[in-house]
Amino acid sequence: MAKAVSQETQAVPPNLPQLKPNVAGVDVGAQEIYVAIHQGQDRYDVRHFPTFTQDLHELTDWLLENKVREVAMESTGVYWIPLFQILEAQGIAVCLVNARHLKNVPGRKTDVKDAVWLQRLFSFGLLNASFRPDQQICAIRTVMRHRAILVEQASSHVQRIQKSLTQMNVLLHTVIADIVGKSGLAILDAILAGERDREALVLLCDARIKATPEVIAKSLEGDYRPEHLFTLKQSLALFRMAQEMIGACDAELESLMAKMGPPADPDAPLPPTTKTTRCDGKALTFAQSDPRAEFYRLFGTDLTQVPGIHLGVVATLFSELGSDVSAFATVGRFCSWLGLCPGSKISGGHVLSSKTRKVVSRVSTALRMATQGLRRSQSALGDYYRKMCARLGKAAGVTATAHKLARILYHLITTRTAYAETSLAEQNERSRLRAENTLRQKAAHLGFTLIAVTAEGAA
Repeated sequence: MAKAVSQETQAVPPNLPQLKPNVAGVDVGAQEIYVAIHQGQDRYDVRHFPTFTQDLHELTDWLLENKVREVAMESTGVYWIPLFQILEAQGIAVCLVNARHLKNVPGRKTDVKDAVWLQRLFSFGLLNASFRPDQQICAIRTVMRHRAILVEQASSHVQRIQKSLTQMNVLLHTVIADIVGKSGLAILDAILAGERDREALVLLCDARIKATPEVIAKSLEGDYRPEHLFTLKQSLALFRMAQEMIGACDAELESLMAKMGPPADPDAPLPPTTKTTRCDGKALTFAQSDPRAEFYRLFGTDLTQVPGIHLGVVATLFSELGSDVSAFATVGRFCSWLGLCPGSKISGGHVLSSKTRKVVSRVSTALRMATQGLRRSQSALGDYYRKMCARLGKAAGVTATAHKLARILYHLITTRTAYAETSLAEQNERSRLRAENTLRQKAAHLGFTLIAVTAEGAA
């Protein structure tokens, strides 16, 4: 039930025009919500609402009665989501604000003053809305984030399986790379079924396993205690349950993505891939379609052609942003939102710091992880990664390469063109020529002459 808190009075600066007079400020909490609207002159009407659904509808009706069509709201955890959806359904535009942009004067921190401060800044046009994709992408994002949690849980169950085996001194996971692969699961099921003959267990292994049958048989000799077999059985059941739930998430993602139309039909068919498909627990597995072809349909270009970018990165990019990045007017704003570009902290004409901002973003994390695949890549991006790591250090080199990947992906998504290494290769060649000229100048200054030696001559 709504309750009027106070008639807050604060002086409005006379020289600062109110660009949005009929707006409200909302301070959201876990159990209560404070809403402030401007009543004219320097008076603010602040009301308190509980967070039950019925009260949220009363809040919305009260805003509509006061002809409020825009609301500024701080993004606090997940508490803002129910109110956001109800307001959006009633046609009230919501400006979701970053909490870092709302610093008030010290000593004035109350729920009432926070709501009033939100309303004042928003009415003066001093707040920018945070990026939030449309509802279809939000649904896919929810399932993808839940899937990532399930993948982490499945990994923890694998670790518990290995722990149970180690406690019995059954060192199968030291001779088989994937303990939950086809061969590993067959052996584990046989052990839990009571099989102790090592020769019979070895026959369950695939012929492609590199370890010899003798080594595998030695690894299967252990102290099979009932308590450890019980924990092994429980952990294996939990792992399989997590895998089933991951498969259900993949089916739901495929259904949601099938309902989305492409922004533009690709001009060319899906190009062949030169990369091997990942087959671990993190890979998407669609029943009716190929995930790579599906993302090609939605993006209008094949992002997996970029070195280091695999389907996991593309799935994260799509679930967090969608196939349209027009919300970011320039590539610089896109990279700034990801927290991958150098920061600017300048005072008195001196650069105090150029560190990147600390941003929690699943896309930037995925791009940083993608750079690890460039460590031994013979592509132009691989050369760029090694050059940046040698020049800046490993951490800064990873960030610089992730920044480069973000710029490339932004260009491919906005132009819907195929990836080509021509410009990057030319840039790397110019850098090599500059380094060569620098060496020649230093050698000439010291009285030496450099002689180019080919690979055959060096051999």
